Amino acid sequence: MTQAINKFITGCLVITMMGSSVISKAGNSDRAGQAGATELLINPWAKGSGWNGLNIANVSGMESQFSNVAGLAHTKKTEIQFTYTDWLKGADVKINAIGLAQRVGESAVLGLSVVSMNFGDIQVTTTELPEGGIGTYTPQFLNIGLSYAKAFSNSIYGGMTIKIISESISNSKAQGVAFDAGIQYVTGYNEDRDNLKFGIALKNVGTPMQFSGDGFSFRSNPPSTQNYQLTVESRSQQFELPSLVSIGAAYDFEIGEDHRITAAAAFTSNSFTYDQTGIGAEYSFKEMFAVRLGYLSEKDIADKDVSLTALNGFSGGLSVDIPIGKSGRKFGIDYSYRGTKVFDGSHSIGARILL
Repeated sequence: MTQAINKFITGCLVITMMGSSVISKAGNSDRAGQAGATELLINPWAKGSGWNGLNIANVSGMESQFSNVAGLAHTKKTEIQFTYTDWLKGADVKINAIGLAQRVGESAVLGLSVVSMNFGDIQVTTTELPEGGIGTYTPQFLNIGLSYAKAFSNSIYGGMTIKIISESISNSKAQGVAFDAGIQYVTGYNEDRDNLKFGIALKNVGTPMQFSGDGFSFRSNPPSTQNYQLTVESRSQQFELPSLVSIGAAYDFEIGEDHRITAAAAFTSNSFTYDQTGIGAEYSFKEMFAVRLGYLSEKDIADKDVSLTALNGFSGGLSVDIPIGKSGRKFGIDYSYRGTKVFDGSHSIGARILL
């Protein structure tokens, strides 16, 4: 046990030191809009987004890859998950996420996910034809994550994720690599005492990205002659990833054998926008039906004129888990809603299979 505690403390120190540069620059509104790949901040899973990803301390299974990868270690055997999101309904932005988590050995779990964003067809415009009419193009955002998580003891869980990020249109693209790390600590050694949980997650730490391709080149005459043309390529500015550190806690209130209420709170320190604080709660009946609510607050979130986010902070969701036989297999359906100041909110619906 002493060795496990030492590993937990060491892990916390490593994550804290890695996140020190994030925290030192956090909450700076002057840097808002300077980061790219902000799709990394969108929770693509229906279950966790029902309470705004505030379940950093108690998240488990495939969805942990977004909130806190340490929770992936709670996967018992195999989990397959798919979620479809209508992001900012009315904006025609769709998100598809599919993930697979597989236990390997007694205490380790591997996870693989693919998340894509579809923006529909956009008109090609030029300075001569600002209204378009000459064709369309389709942006493609794709994130691939590979995770490894491990249970170091009955109380301590940790994990890491490497993400490949790709953003492209027909004539230009940007690619990058990012890393996540997380730790969870669960109190007690048996189910009767495992009701208090803590978690810390460091996300989106990686190399700067830069767009390149034929879209940044054009034909031009050299200044010394007009007899021929050269292809001139311009360089785009590099941009940073939206790195952050999240700290959370959760407590389970067991009411008899059939009812559970979980309260959760989290704080997120962002590098390129305001810090966020949130609270959430989930009610579960026999671990077969669950409903959850969350509120995530940041500076000026209620003021439409100066707020830096389209979200209004409120979220809600529900889950239904249907047992398949007596072997512990389950089929789950999740739904979440995230409120917005404009558009008609964001809706996510997903399905899970636990084998």
